[in-house]
Amino acid sequence: MRSLLLIAAALLSFAATMTFESSDANAVVCGRGPYRAGCAGYRGAVVVRRPPVVACRWIWVDGVKVRRCY
Repeated sequence: MRSLLLIAAALLSFAATMTFESSDANAVVCGRGPYRAGCAGYRGAVVVRRPPVVACRWIWVDGVKVRRCY
């Protein structure tokens, strides 16, 4: 009887351990500024520049509507 209780306790503790298994932490932190944005994680960091703002207009050239971007 005592051996059965020990086996049952061992199985119960093993099942409880598998239920509350911890996972890896994969945290990533990102930030955005006025000139560039970036993210940092456990494998390194990445910085991205924003493209310049382009002004576009529709104009008429020889009777055809054309989009010009400056």
